[in-house]
Amino acid sequence: MGAVVAAAAGGVVALMLVTWTISVVRRDASLVDIVWGLGFVVVATASFLVGDGSSARRTLLLVLVGIWGLRLAGYLAWRNLGHGEDRRYQKMRRHYGEWFWLISLVTVFALQGVLMLVVSLPVWLSATAERPDGLGPLAVLGVLLWLVGFVFEAGGDLQLARFKADPANEGKVMDRGFWRYTRHPNYFGDFCIWWGIWLVAAETGPGRWGVLGPIVMTVFLLRVSGVAMLERDIGTRRPKYADYIERTSAFFPRPPKG
Repeated sequence: MGAVVAAAAGGVVALMLVTWTISVVRRDASLVDIVWGLGFVVVATASFLVGDGSSARRTLLLVLVGIWGLRLAGYLAWRNLGHGEDRRYQKMRRHYGEWFWLISLVTVFALQGVLMLVVSLPVWLSATAERPDGLGPLAVLGVLLWLVGFVFEAGGDLQLARFKADPANEGKVMDRGFWRYTRHPNYFGDFCIWWGIWLVAAETGPGRWGVLGPIVMTVFLLRVSGVAMLERDIGTRRPKYADYIERTSAFFPRPPKG
C-alpha cells in the first residue's frame, strides 16, 4: 500500500505545484478548478500502475475516474479560460493582498490536493486488494449508480451551457431539463459518481474503508463549496431565484412543486 500512496501523493503534489506556479504567473487561481478533475485521474492512474490488486477492478476504476475527471477538466477549461479569475479567488486576493500568491499555495492548492487524496480513498485503497479477483454484483451496482451520476452531471452542464449561450436568457433562472427537478443536477451527479466508485471498491476489504471519500465529497457538495456557497448570493444576481427555490429540490431530484 505504501507504494500506491507514495505514487498517488507524489503525482498530486507535482500537479498542484505546477498549476500553482502557472497561477502565480497568470494571476489566476481559478486554474485550480480545471485541474480538480485531473488530480483524480492522476491518483487513479498511479493506483492502476503501481497497485498489485485485482487488475479488473483497477482497470474499471481507472476508466470510471478517467472519464469523469477528463470530461470535467475539459468542460471547465472551455467554460473558464479567457474569462479572468473567478470572483471567489478575487475576493481572497483582495483579502490577503500582496501575499496571496504564497498563501494560495496552502489555502487553495495544497488544500485541494489533500481533498483529492481523501475523496479518492476507495480508488487507491482497493488497488492493493487481490481478492476478490473478479467483479461482482456490488461493482455492477456501482457502475449503474456512476452512470446515473454521469448523465446528471454532464447533461446538466450541457443544458446550462446552452441556456447561457442564448442572450435572451440573460438574468433568467435555468429551470429546464434536469434543472427542473433539482437546482444542482451537476452536484447530485458528483454525489452519485463517487458513491458508485465506492461501491466498486467496497467489494474488497480495504476498499470498504474508503467510505470516508464519498462522505467528504457529500459534505463539501452540500455544506461547504457546493450548494451552500453557490446559493449564498445568487438571489441578488437573479431575483427570481427565490421562487425557483420554493418549487425545486436543492439536491435530490423530485417533481417540482406547483
